[in-house]
Amino acid sequence: MVAPDNVRVHAVVDEGLGNSSYLLDLGDGSALVVDPPRDLRAVHARARAEGLRIRFAADTHLHADFLSGAVQLAHDERATVLASAAGARRFPHRGLHDGDEVDLGGLRLTALATPGHTDEHVSFLISDGASPAGVFTGGSLIVGSAARPDLLGPARTDELARAQFASLRRLAALPAATAVWPTHGAGSFCSAPPGAHRTSTIGRELATNPLLRLNEEQDFVEALLGSLGSYPAYFRRLGAINRQGPAVLDTERAGTLTALSASAVRRRRAEGATLVDVRPVTQYAAAHIPGSLSNALRAQFATWLGWVVPPGRDIVVVRNPDQDPADIAWPALNIGVERIVGELAGGLDAWIAAGYDTAVIRVLRSEQLDPGALRVLDVRQTSEYLAGHLPSAGHVELGSLTGRAAGLVPVPTAFMCGHGERAATAASLLECAGRQDLAVVVGGPQDWADAGGRDLVTGPDGGTVTDER
Repeated sequence: MVAPDNVRVHAVVDEGLGNSSYLLDLGDGSALVVDPPRDLRAVHARARAEGLRIRFAADTHLHADFLSGAVQLAHDERATVLASAAGARRFPHRGLHDGDEVDLGGLRLTALATPGHTDEHVSFLISDGASPAGVFTGGSLIVGSAARPDLLGPARTDELARAQFASLRRLAALPAATAVWPTHGAGSFCSAPPGAHRTSTIGRELATNPLLRLNEEQDFVEALLGSLGSYPAYFRRLGAINRQGPAVLDTERAGTLTALSASAVRRRRAEGATLVDVRPVTQYAAAHIPGSLSNALRAQFATWLGWVVPPGRDIVVVRNPDQDPADIAWPALNIGVERIVGELAGGLDAWIAAGYDTAVIRVLRSEQLDPGALRVLDVRQTSEYLAGHLPSAGHVELGSLTGRAAGLVPVPTAFMCGHGERAATAASLLECAGRQDLAVVVGGPQDWADAGGRDLVTGPDGGTVTDER
């Protein structure tokens, strides 16, 4: 963590969303938390470990990738919420304009208007006396890049990209030793380069951030927009919820799942609920409820849950006994998925004991894969595919497969991603569309190349799926 010796900042990283929240120790047993998520378990754990009570909760912008925990902290901890006045939030908060200052008791917070990622975005400059110590940059200046400016729609994208250019220049004018504490980091679909450090300094960014080397606004806009990939559809909904203020949760009950009998689950499925199987890929493939969606429980579970399950759809979970219900329910709530109506009591064993049918999907190890024997469909993000894929492998991003599954020509197909989890989700989507003769590849393209001493293809090679009816 980059921080001056006299300023104690503790990062709380969400590896699944690629984001960081920060606890700033105010020196009197209290803390300011910046960009807290609705899932506050890790934030509270870190605060307890440091002996801190949360007195302020600050949001740099109206988040699109998660629901803010600021309203919950105001309710539970009586924390004062700090946010941009331009955000027009509809819950009690202290609205800050450009240049407004907040006395934190020894430290001073100054709001800096830094639009670009969103139009009401602010950064929070922390000063100790006259000296800037660090700046919470949210989705403005991030390590090695800047966050995406296209979340408010194509009509605003160019305008916001140009605003991002000006905001980065404003931040770059801070003293070189000023710590940079961004919210978005590696793995965030709000756009951050992979493998980057999560914190930095102004001086380091001036020396290494390619966007800060571009002095012409148009060059900056083209570079920033050219780096953007796809993002989940739920990003278009969460900003409005964050402006309204997410509902306060009963934290004791929020992390639990209601037990449903096998017959109740069968009835829910018939009524249109989506069954989400969170067990490991190989267990799902060996036996699962027909028509269930595979989404293995892992750091990225919530992102893909929100991406591929239609909004407003009731969800029933199938899990193993050693998978914690809280690790399913809380990440879902974090991204606004509110309709997990329960779980299959007793897991798949209870379904089988009730005499109900199960389905299987073939599993292939990457070294077993013969691209000439069946269609290989790579469902990774476009940037991953272009970085290296199997010769002749077709490509369609998993996030767009939900709208294209019924149109794919029904031929034997093996789905591939980086490890197998997204491939299993893709195969389950095709199975829900009535397709058979499907396989899931466990392992990624590099595993296939290493096993046979073969080369991967980089760049586009016509592998985008075009064989739709």
